[in-house]
Amino acid sequence: MNYPGLSKSRLNQTGASYLMLAPMLIGFLLFSFYPILWLVRWSFFYYNGYSSIKFVGLANYIRVFTEDSRYWMALWNTLLLTVFKLSIEIPLALILAIALNKKSRLSGGLRLVFFMPSVISVAIAGIIFSILFSSYKGVINEALLKLGLIDTYVDWFETRWRALMVTGITSIWRNVGMNMIYFLMGLQSIPASLYECASLDGAGRFQQFKHITLPMLAPVMQVVVLLGFMGTMKMTDLVLVLSKGAPAGKSEVVMSYIFKYFFSYGGGGSTAKQIGYASSMSTVTGIILAVLAYFYLKSSRNSGARQS
Repeated sequence: MNYPGLSKSRLNQTGASYLMLAPMLIGFLLFSFYPILWLVRWSFFYYNGYSSIKFVGLANYIRVFTEDSRYWMALWNTLLLTVFKLSIEIPLALILAIALNKKSRLSGGLRLVFFMPSVISVAIAGIIFSILFSSYKGVINEALLKLGLIDTYVDWFETRWRALMVTGITSIWRNVGMNMIYFLMGLQSIPASLYECASLDGAGRFQQFKHITLPMLAPVMQVVVLLGFMGTMKMTDLVLVLSKGAPAGKSEVVMSYIFKYFFSYGGGGSTAKQIGYASSMSTVTGIILAVLAYFYLKSSRNSGARQS
């Protein structure tokens, strides 16, 4: 078959391109697109994994929006945790990247030290910080007592805000090193000639940072913020290991709350698996995440266009 305007070599290149993309596309269809369709389908049914399947229409969605206040509290907790975490994690990662953007043995060793928590599994990180913040003779409590900052042991998971704070600190410890690497890659891609020209023009370090470093790091910053936002919104295992939503589910995040309905893990307000209802909550959460990501990308693109 002949295609007008396409040479034989061009057709061969196009065919080779599709062949190289095929494994990724097949994987996406099998492991991403099909599960999404499966999830949306089950959101219209009542099903607990072993009983008869019953079509309930929009009843699960009505329950999400009108009856389940715990879901919206978990979603609000997740948003608060995201703001708290990213407002500390991203500036800290940028500061570390700038400080370690040097070719020396010391900076190389420190990069490894800060990156190592990213390699540790979430379960291990949760266990480590549950021990550190233990209410009885935990490392943090002992240190605060010796410094005279507290008079008695503090139960860090006794209140909603303390539990969320500990969860955020744990997540920052585990992820700041990876974000530091992203910023280091961005910093090393900035031509040194730009800083030399700015220095000759009399620009100080702060002016160079403001007018060269930040604008040149804008694409990296956009990716880091988006990945951090999506990662925090999808946080599950850290909460299950660290606090289990204590106290009484008040520090639950949205994905751990949904997880408990899928697998009847602990309490979570469910006494048995509710796969249909969990699917409806997952669908609503996915739509909310997609809308937030869309507006973030749109606003960051517009701000980038204004700067250019």
